[in-house]
Amino acid sequence: MEYSKNYTVVDTHIDVQGIMDGLYYPFYMEECRHDYIREILGFDFVQQAENGVFMVLSEYKIKFIRSLKKDDNFDVTCTVYTDAQGLPRLHFKQSILKNGKIMTSAVFTGTCIPATGGRPYLPEELKANLADASSLEV
Repeated sequence: MEYSKNYTVVDTHIDVQGIMDGLYYPFYMEECRHDYIREILGFDFVQQAENGVFMVLSEYKIKFIRSLKKDDNFDVTCTVYTDAQGLPRLHFKQSILKNGKIMTSAVFTGTCIPATGGRPYLPEELKANLADASSLEV
């Protein structure tokens, strides 16, 4: 299932060239991804951290295609995939779209770890919400 949120470029995110600084694209994607994880996957970061479960990123790859400018209105999408190799990690394909055109695309990979240390895993309640997710080969 694809999830989407709408945003407008904030003035302070514009660099000296009049375009949005590349640093902020992943931040908008993170906000959308976190809302998706909480609202759709039912994983509350605060509650889980208090229970000793940390969800962390292990890697990401981002491709910048077009630049956003001051006051641009845009959508950020997020879709989750399980790991094709069966590893305990999730892959989030995300895009930033303006007027239906892809501005930026990325894949963020994450997993869960015990707060006390230990091997990566996916909690059972999270796995249950991924039953219909497709897998992704990275």
